[in-house]
Amino acid sequence: MPSLSEETNGAVDMLAPGATIGIVGGGQLGRMMALAAKYMGFRVGTLDPTEDCPTAQVADFQIVADYDDTAAIRELADRSDVLTYEFENVDADALDAVRDRVAIPQGTDLLRVTQNRIAEKTFINDHGIATAPWAPVRNHAELLAALDEIGYPAVLKTAEGGYDGHGQIVLTSADDLEQVWPDDAFPTAILEGFVDFAYEASILVSGNGGDYVTFPVVRNIHCDNILHKTIMPAPMDGAMQQEARALAVELAKGFELAGTLAIELFVCADGTLIVNELAPRPHNSGHYTIEACDFDQYDLHVRGICGWPLAQPQQLTPAAVMVNVLGQHVEPTRAAIADHPEWHVHDYGKAEAKHNRKMGHITVLTDDVERTVAGLDATGCWADITDRG
Repeated sequence: MPSLSEETNGAVDMLAPGATIGIVGGGQLGRMMALAAKYMGFRVGTLDPTEDCPTAQVADFQIVADYDDTAAIRELADRSDVLTYEFENVDADALDAVRDRVAIPQGTDLLRVTQNRIAEKTFINDHGIATAPWAPVRNHAELLAALDEIGYPAVLKTAEGGYDGHGQIVLTSADDLEQVWPDDAFPTAILEGFVDFAYEASILVSGNGGDYVTFPVVRNIHCDNILHKTIMPAPMDGAMQQEARALAVELAKGFELAGTLAIELFVCADGTLIVNELAPRPHNSGHYTIEACDFDQYDLHVRGICGWPLAQPQQLTPAAVMVNVLGQHVEPTRAAIADHPEWHVHDYGKAEAKHNRKMGHITVLTDDVERTVAGLDATGCWADITDRG
C-alpha cells in the first residue's frame, strides 16, 4: 500500500509494476489509460455501470456498479493500490470516503473545481489567468443584471453538469430569453460573454505532485459543440506557445497536479490567450500524442499518479491530424480503412454506434497539414460535418 499524505492530494511513493490501478469510469479515456498502464506492468480494475465497457475489455477486472455506489467504490479501493478517474462527473464525497483505504493522488479538490464552472473560473482568475467575462446567475433578475454588464451575445451555462453543448443556452438578443429556465427551475449557472477568437486550442500538462511537463499546443475544430478535428501543432508563434505552457504549469502547480490535466483555450483575434475550460484527466484533443509523441498523455497520466519521474514529451513528427469517428462515421471509415494504410485507427469497443457518440478516432502523421486535412475530407467519411476548419 502506498503511503498517504495528510494533504488533499495523496502523495504516492513510486509504485512498482504489479501494483493495481483502479479507474472510476470505463469509457474510452479509461481504456487508453489502462492500455498504457498494462504496458508498464500494472494491473488495472475499473468501475462502470455498463458490463464489458471499453475499459473492461482491456482491464484485469470490472466492478459493475453506478459511480455513486459507495460500496462498489469501497470494493474498488480495497482491490487497488491507487485510484484515478477518467471523467469529471464522479462523486467526490464517495472518493473522500475511501481515502483511508487507498491513495488518490489527483485528490478531490481538482475534481470539485472542474465540476463547477463558478469554482473553475474563480480558480483560473485567482491564478492571474484570463477567461471570458462571466458572472454567476441564479434567477432572471441576476441574469438581466449580468447581461447589462456583459452584453449580448452571451452563453448561459449550468454551473454543474453538461458536456458537448448540453446545459447551454446561447443568447444573441432579448428574444432568446424565452428559452431560459423559469425562476422556479433556474439552476445555479454562469453567464459568459462571447469571445472574438481566431480559433480554439488546447494544451495538456502532466505532473507527479512536484514536476510538471507540457505537450504541444494544438488547434481544435468543433462542430455542433463536439470536437471534430485536432491539428498538431497549433499555428502560433514561439512566444504564444511559451505563454500557453507557462499558464498550464501555473494551473498545474495550483492543483499540485498528479496525472494529466487538459486546458482548453481561445486564441483571440488580437493575439491574446484566454482559458475556456479545464478537464482533470486526459482529453480527446490529446489522442494524437499516442503516435505523435515519445510519451503520450496516458503514459504520463499513469506515471504521474504512480509517482514515477516525468520526461518532457518530444514530437516524433512535424505534424499530426486527429479526427473523431462518431457513430454515423463508423460504417464509412471502416469501409475506407483498406485504402488508407497511413491511418492510425482506434476503435473504442463500444457496443452500439449512436449518432454523435464518440466511437473511435483516426490519427495521421504528416509534414503537410493542409494536404492531410484535404485528403481526410475527400474520403466523404465526414460528409455530415459542416465546420471543417
